[in-house]
Amino acid sequence: MKRGSASATKRSSSRLSTRGLGGVLREQRAKLYIIRRCVVMLLCWHD
Repeated sequence: MKRGSASATKRSSSRLSTRGLGGVLREQRAKLYIIRRCVVMLLCWHD
């Protein structure tokens, strides 16, 4: 996972200037959405 994230950061840093803050904000929102969904699933899990 570390190798993939390192290459992703290199790639995104070059695109960062063209994509701007909106893309970064969208990425953060997507990550938070996934984390929130996982937490809800874990809390609502019934055997």
